Amino acid sequence: IKYVFDTPSRTYVDGANTVGTEYDAWTEEGILEYYWGEHIHLGWYSDEELAKGAGTLLGCKVKDFIQAKFDFVDEMADWSEADKPAKVLDVGCGIGGTSRHLAKRFGQGTSVTGITLSPNQVKRATELAAEQGVPNAKFQVMNALAMEFEDDTFDLVWACESGEHMPDKKKYVEEMVRVLKPGGKIVIATWCQRETPPEFTEKEKSNLQFLYEEWAHPYFISYEEYERLLRGTGAMARTGSENWVKNTLVSWRHSIWVGVWDPWPVVFAGPRQWYKVVREIVTLERMARAFESGLMTYGMIKGTKK
Repeated sequence: IKYVFDTPSRTYVDGANTVGTEYDAWTEEGILEYYWGEHIHLGWYSDEELAKGAGTLLGCKVKDFIQAKFDFVDEMADWSEADKPAKVLDVGCGIGGTSRHLAKRFGQGTSVTGITLSPNQVKRATELAAEQGVPNAKFQVMNALAMEFEDDTFDLVWACESGEHMPDKKKYVEEMVRVLKPGGKIVIATWCQRETPPEFTEKEKSNLQFLYEEWAHPYFISYEEYERLLRGTGAMARTGSENWVKNTLVSWRHSIWVGVWDPWPVVFAGPRQWYKVVREIVTLERMARAFESGLMTYGMIKGTKK
């Protein structure tokens, strides 16, 4: 059993096995949306909530897992320093939870466009926008490395947990800066590996390789490197970066505990779904340990275009 779960099953293959195909499947199954809600990213837990045990097995109800994700969006928006942007681009929008939240937060004077590689996610995001009455959020299938938008289009470019899936981080950053208006803001939240040196040990390399190959990641870089890539475009007036592991770390295990408290959607889904969920639990735990040990960091990067 250990051998099976230690052997990655979804290695990234350009054009064949990417996060787009994975998200198509997860969206169709509905299990991910049931437990994670509209926002397929980590949540935010204040120091006070963490002190009360938020995100732990016994403290699972201290903070609602899905609410933590809405709180993360607000924390990220505050950190971006964006003020009532007229046009927002959400790069890697998932089923559109963040896009709709930003559309509501900024109001009718703001239009939000979400892009994803997954047609199923676009379909679901559009359905939810109609159900919730959010006309200023729209969605389309698009490759973030070759966007169809004109230069200088958006006042705010937002990217939450999409960078880890990109096979060309430099192109990813350059494309987002290209479509950003002069004076506009860019903000990125992404899983990162720690900065080197010191060089990775053999054990660290092995752990990283598993995280690459189990969730179809091409590779990670450090958040410091993301900031260097942002500055390297020559288009930024200023940049900044931070590590938000402290206030996001418990999300990994919280996502497991919510299933422990409410297992029925998985129980009734049948053996194939049981196996898939157990694999995900193993990976979630390995992710938690990687972030806990400092091998991985939760990178926040922002900038203002000249």
